[in-house]
Parts: sequence; C-alpha cells; structure tokens
Amino acid sequence: MPQRIAIVTDSSAYIPEEARKGLNISIIPLWLVWDEKTYRDGIDIQPAEFYRRLKESKTLPTSSQPSAQEFAHFYQQVAAEADVIVSVLVSSKISGTILSAQAAAAELPNLNIKTVDSLSCAMGLGLIVLSAARAAAAGQSADEVVAVAEQMRDRVNMLFVVDTLDYLFKGGRISGGKHLLGTAFNIKPILHFHEGQIKPFTQARSKKKAIAQLLDIVQERLGEKKMVEAAVMDVNAPEEGDAVGEMVKERFGPGGLHRTTVSPVVGTHVGPGTIGVAFYGDA
Repeated sequence: MPQRIAIVTDSSAYIPEEARKGLNISIIPLWLVWDEKTYRDGIDIQPAEFYRRLKESKTLPTSSQPSAQEFAHFYQQVAAEADVIVSVLVSSKISGTILSAQAAAAELPNLNIKTVDSLSCAMGLGLIVLSAARAAAAGQSADEVVAVAEQMRDRVNMLFVVDTLDYLFKGGRISGGKHLLGTAFNIKPILHFHEGQIKPFTQARSKKKAIAQLLDIVQERLGEKKMVEAAVMDVNAPEEGDAVGEMVKERFGPGGLHRTTVSPVVGTHVGPGTIGVAFYGDA
C-alpha cells in the first residue's frame, strides 16, 4: 500500500486555492503582531483588510514564526491522516520558522517528519510546494518527494520590484542614506532571492523601466529553456499585477501561470505596489 504523504507549508507561500485543489497541502499560519494584538496570517487578517489598515496606520506590524508547540500540535493533527509529513518551509535565512518546525519534529519521534528549507518565500516557496505535492499525489515515495522539492529549490527563481523603499527601511533592511537617496531619485530596486536571502540585484529610475528590466532578467535566466510554470504576485496592486501577468504570458508562454497576491506577513516587509515573478524553466 502506498504511503499517505501530507505536504506542510507556512502561510508565507500564499498559494492560490485553485492551485491547491486535489493536493494534500496543509498550511500553518505565521503570526502578525500589530498594536499589541496578534493575528494569524491569512486567517484572522486577510490581504484586503490588511492593506486598507496599513494605509491609515501610524505603526508598522511585525511578524513572527509559529512556536515549536504550535508546530507540534499542527503536525499531530496532520499525522492523523498521513503516514509521512514533508514540511517545505520559508527560507531559514529570513525566518526562524524552520527552527520551530525542527524542534517540534524532535519532540515527536513517533511521527515521520521530513523538513525541506525552500530558501525562498511567497510563490517562490509556493512553486516548490506544488511540485512536491504533485509528486506525492502521483504516488512517489517520501524520499522521492523530498528530492523533487530539493531539485525544484535549485530551479526556481524569484525576483521583485519594490514600489517604495519605506517598508524595507522601516524593517531595517536598508540604511537611512539609501532610503533618502532612493526616494529622492524615484529609484525602484529589483531584488531577488540569492542563497536564501533577499538581495538587491539592480535598480531602475521608474516602475515601468524596472518591470521591463525584471522581465529581461527573467529572459536571461531562462536562456534557451522553456518556462514551465510561473507566478505573478502583486502587493495591493491587482491591475498592475494583471498587466505583468499578461506580459509574462505573451513573452514566455509558461505551461502554468498563477496570479496571486502575497500574505500580510510578506506584504508588511516589502510594502504596497510591489510586483514579483517566480518561475522555473524545463530541466
């Protein structure tokens, strides 16, 4: 009898519901802390409400990972209907989520839990999770599912254009000098995930130029490969996200294209107006 394999990820992935249909994916929420109140990411607070409030708020929320105890409880619930759990989580270089997950797994020696560090976030993580879940649904073993996730981690690229430097500055990710200079010259940075960390890649002097440049970088990274699957994300900028989605569709013709936003926990770090593209080419 084949193993029943459940895939666990965290809410930072923010995988669209239609993409998860027919797949065994369980999602543990991260926490958002705002004005001394705590919210489960994507459960107690949804993106639309979050960005509406963010616009009016004088304070910036912070985020935190689930505790080891929360993970242990979550794993026990998932294990009631699974023989093996493959946990694919947000990059360990930007969050302590994976440490909580590993501590929980150590407390549950009777459960078969395998953990994969995605070295990504948002739909960069989401594409890895979907690949792992499809492998599990196709009847592959737990070790094969882990191998699929690890191989996909090396293939997935994620880039994004930030509309304002305010949130990166408030979150301590750029200096005051860079913030002041960037704001004065309307600089739009293009960032990417590199070895699990968010790093500046290049920059442009307008949003339009930055998006055009981002798509050129996608082209460079694909080279001669065909785009297999992609996701276009927007942070409270759905029309702009839709336009970029059409550009990706026309230029690269991916086999699958997801259009989504990001979870409030991710949105609080990059800010409204951010546009991101996650993708991978054929092997």
